[in-house]
Amino acid sequence: MATRFVTTFECDASDEFKEAYINCNNKDDIVIIESPVGMPGRAIRNRFIEDISLGIKKPFKCPWKCLKTCDFTKSKYCIALALTNAKLGNLDEGFVFAGANAYLSNKIISVKKLIEELSKEYEIAVLNETKLSNVRL
Repeated sequence: MATRFVTTFECDASDEFKEAYINCNNKDDIVIIESPVGMPGRAIRNRFIEDISLGIKKPFKCPWKCLKTCDFTKSKYCIALALTNAKLGNLDEGFVFAGANAYLSNKIISVKKLIEELSKEYEIAVLNETKLSNVRL
């Protein structure tokens, strides 16, 4: 559900971050990456991700030393720095984590409007399930 709230006016991510969701057009734009801490993550494909997948190391100094599982001396990039850059809109030096359905986002709306849309989607799903249950009887 968090994915749906990224493209709201109220989300504090940069406009560039939100636009990455809007410009993500299909499932192929979303890839699984392995982070420097050894955990997989789903991210929207961009130049930074492409460079990393080609083995290009992004120079950095590790100011955080945030997780013991991250060997910053061998890592291609600093995940904390990459995510901070992305949040601030510097996608040349970062990337955007996203849910599997991020490509379905197509506009920036208010949280109020999103809740209205979610409520309508829920009502339709319940109605369809009720119809399906009646057919099974």
